[in-house]
Amino acid sequence: MDFEIGAHDANSSARTGRLVTAHGVVQTPAFVPCASRGVVKACSPKDIASVGVQAVMCNAFHLLIQPGVETIKQAGGLHRFMNWPGVVATDSGGFQVFSLAEPKNITDKAVILPSPLDGRQIELTPELSIEIQNQLGADIIMAFDECTSYPCSYEDAAGSMERTLRWAERSKAAHSNSEQALFGIIQGSVYPDLRAQSARATADLGFPGYAIGGVSVGETEAEMFAALEASLPELPEAAPRHLLGVGVPVQMIEAARCGIDLFDCVIPTRNARHGRLYTWEGIIRIGNAQYRDDFRPLSEQCDCPACAQYSRAYLHHLFRLQEATAWRLLSLHNLRFFVQLMEQIREGICTGRLDQLRKCVAAITTY
Repeated sequence: MDFEIGAHDANSSARTGRLVTAHGVVQTPAFVPCASRGVVKACSPKDIASVGVQAVMCNAFHLLIQPGVETIKQAGGLHRFMNWPGVVATDSGGFQVFSLAEPKNITDKAVILPSPLDGRQIELTPELSIEIQNQLGADIIMAFDECTSYPCSYEDAAGSMERTLRWAERSKAAHSNSEQALFGIIQGSVYPDLRAQSARATADLGFPGYAIGGVSVGETEAEMFAALEASLPELPEAAPRHLLGVGVPVQMIEAARCGIDLFDCVIPTRNARHGRLYTWEGIIRIGNAQYRDDFRPLSEQCDCPACAQYSRAYLHHLFRLQEATAWRLLSLHNLRFFVQLMEQIREGICTGRLDQLRKCVAAITTY
């Protein structure tokens, strides 16, 4: 992996960049849709490529559970298994430590997690997480980390942050695929001094890229950005920075202003399946009765398959029927909006209009 920084915003720490991998180039800032189980829900790889998606984020733990690492290896790796020629990143399973594991089952040695498929107990270690990701063959992989809940006491956050640092060392030692870039992960909950300490110590370990974890778990927006502002100055300027799990449009613009290069989140596709659509004219809730006889496209400013070929009335009809076609078309629409948003962020950095874009997006979108 190589990361080349391009333009800088005159009024913030935002920058454009080119993330070069064996499977293509990602223009940053970029949004990376979640394909946790090897698929962006309701969409084929060809679909997401058609709306401009450059990279996807899969999850090592979920793929370990189903279909299993051996199956993916036999297929020739994750890219061939998915038939996705673009960039693939994998998360380590650290978020599943937060969402699935009982506190008593988290130790320095390992984490015991229940399988979401059948409930069987799985022992996950930094070494196993990295081995899985090495075998999956993603372009970018993540160190194993512990994500804390919110609220979290200072003492618990400090202990978790220190464990994440120990796991980062073990992850780096276990990493054996030189064709993959291993990112270290910053933790520390909402405590700026812990975030700064985590960032400094993780940077000292010398990763080619870094991810900010443990945010968007219930903390306030102010707390999230305080964590970012404490972390980012401690990280190498020349390395890419990934903000894990954040996908609120105006928050992504603000995070880009802080110096974030990559984002991943389930928001665009999850909201689409619930009929909540992003447009440059404002939010549309396609299930509402007002769209039953509305024969306009979702947005005149969008060129996705839904907008190019179908009316709001037809999409409303499909959504009310709970047709799978609706989930596909609406998901592609929201993904296209997020791709366009990133294009606008990159343009705003180059032209000095990022603050203007932030005001525009804040006016037309909410969570």
